[in-house]
Amino acid sequence: MAPTLPASPLNANPIVFLRALAFINYMGYAGWAALLYNFTVEKAGFQWFETGLTQSTREIPGFLAFTAIFWLLLVREQVLAYAALFLMGLGVALTGQFPTLTGVLVTTLIMSLGFHYFESMSVSLQLQLLPKAEAPRLIGTITAAGASAQFLAYGGLAIAWWAGWRSYEQLFLTVGLSCMALTLVAMAYFQRFQGPVQQRKRIILRQRYWLYYLLTFTTGARRQLFFAFGGFLLVSKFKYSVADIALLMLFVTAGNTLLAPKLGRLVMQVGERRTIMIENVVLICVFAGYATTSSWMVAGALFIVDGIFFTLTLAQRTYFQKIADPADVASTVSVAFTINHIAAVVVPVAFGALGMINPSIIFWLGCGIASVSLTCSFLVPRYPAPGNETVLASPKPVPAE
Repeated sequence: MAPTLPASPLNANPIVFLRALAFINYMGYAGWAALLYNFTVEKAGFQWFETGLTQSTREIPGFLAFTAIFWLLLVREQVLAYAALFLMGLGVALTGQFPTLTGVLVTTLIMSLGFHYFESMSVSLQLQLLPKAEAPRLIGTITAAGASAQFLAYGGLAIAWWAGWRSYEQLFLTVGLSCMALTLVAMAYFQRFQGPVQQRKRIILRQRYWLYYLLTFTTGARRQLFFAFGGFLLVSKFKYSVADIALLMLFVTAGNTLLAPKLGRLVMQVGERRTIMIENVVLICVFAGYATTSSWMVAGALFIVDGIFFTLTLAQRTYFQKIADPADVASTVSVAFTINHIAAVVVPVAFGALGMINPSIIFWLGCGIASVSLTCSFLVPRYPAPGNETVLASPKPVPAE
């Protein structure tokens, strides 16, 4: 039988802790994301280029995520995670107060710094605190907790909008302050958590992790097309309102809340190799659909499919968990976030300029990037382990069928 986490009080249970922080993180981020497209179009007069520039700015802190390892010389990962959540909430709260290009760029930078530092610490803590045999399922439940927070944020914003509360300044402020308050509650409630192995407090790049780095890079490139331009396409081309976007997000988050644990179990059943293949095939179909559809319903359905299947990126995390030296986790996760965002900083602003010519170009290029990622997935071994990081390595003995 697979090992399980020992029973413990709620405030000392790592799964409860990780779910709670994921809930706070995605409640704040979802509120910001649901309002941003319409806020920038209606209040700041954004076009494709300004949208791309904003998304590139959002990814700068992700590019600098490797600096988190230096903060860990001063504070524990848990403390840095709390500080990052509080900073993200502050950025969200301030966004509605500055409806200009400069204002949006500055508040986006603040929000994103908190969001990306938290994500780096959250992934690191997950890979340290969760048993390998159960990690995909448990990460799926953490994803579901984040999705339920998004469901609450999108649902609340949709209801507020339909009820006539349409002040962007007040809505951003409410979401941001709620995130900050819940972070303070979590700090007071949860006990101390730390992985079983002391982490190396320096930047680490290992040759044997090269495939993980490459998968991370291609994921950063292709996902930015969805985050930067998927929602903007719905608003600019198909005239989705704030309530429409919020309702669409409700479908995505409801699907993730229900399906993320099942998708985690799927990874346990079919393995990381096949899961990464499945995700990329779906993404190729989604990008091709975005490039060709003239139907607002089809575009909305593609948005939902893309949002739900993003959960399968957890297979990359558990692939790394299986091949990693346990002491490398915090440093390598931070470096991987930076690698993920090398393309993320460049892609939105560069592709945003292409969108001024023809938006379909953006999504055809997305098909190409997903195809590269699909090719890389064939190098993932069926049974990843130290010494068996890729199919090109000399494999270790594997379990009998």
